[in-house]
Amino acid sequence: MHVQMASPRLGASVKSARERLGWSREALAYHSGLSWAAIAQIESGRRQEVRVSSLVALASALGVSVDYLVGGATTSPGLFNHRVLSYGSDDAYLAAAMPYLLEGLKLDDGVLAVTTTAHIGVLRDALGSDASHVEFQDASEWYVSLLTAASGYRTFVKERFDRGAPWIRIIAEPVWGGWSDDETAEWFRYEAMINMSFASSPATIVCTYDTRALSESALDTAHRTHPQVASAGDVTASATYQEPQEYLLTLG
Repeated sequence: MHVQMASPRLGASVKSARERLGWSREALAYHSGLSWAAIAQIESGRRQEVRVSSLVALASALGVSVDYLVGGATTSPGLFNHRVLSYGSDDAYLAAAMPYLLEGLKLDDGVLAVTTTAHIGVLRDALGSDASHVEFQDASEWYVSLLTAASGYRTFVKERFDRGAPWIRIIAEPVWGGWSDDETAEWFRYEAMINMSFASSPATIVCTYDTRALSESALDTAHRTHPQVASAGDVTASATYQEPQEYLLTLG
């Protein structure tokens, strides 16, 4: 007897995870051992009951958990992506932010932009009618406290995932400027903790840092607290990233 699981979310979850990797159905078939036809049926929703062994193979190939694929209440550590994006002009910001947001809209992700009033205006203009599918929040209000900011992100991720979004995509801008050394240290403590508290979340958060308002040491620390580095059209591993526990020990 082959044990099967059924989920109306399965097709969207598989397709979303596959497209985030930039894979074709043929590539997923190769990596998972399932046939192209089976994957096509799953993604289209024609097949919602799938053997557990096939779910495990898909999850392993895609680098996600079975409970993520079926829309379970819990997910597994390793899903979350936390990226730093540095920019030195509004054009550079837009060149990196737009592809990221547009890809999220194409994949039906839940999309949130927490940034400055000026950048909200720039993004709305560039997105046009697509702006209605993005939730915008003013960073100066969002980051009144780091505790409420983290809680806000957690609520957004949970609500959008529960409502059917296959993935959550966030772009976030710290309100940088005039911070004391203690405030700066607290900010990066928060960034490090995000890696732990969101580890099992089906989400990607890109934190944008304006190099015109950022010291070189602060940018270096941003690379230590973000596992990935984003640029226009590219994502790489941070060469200086430290696991949260290791980084927090350096603070004393």
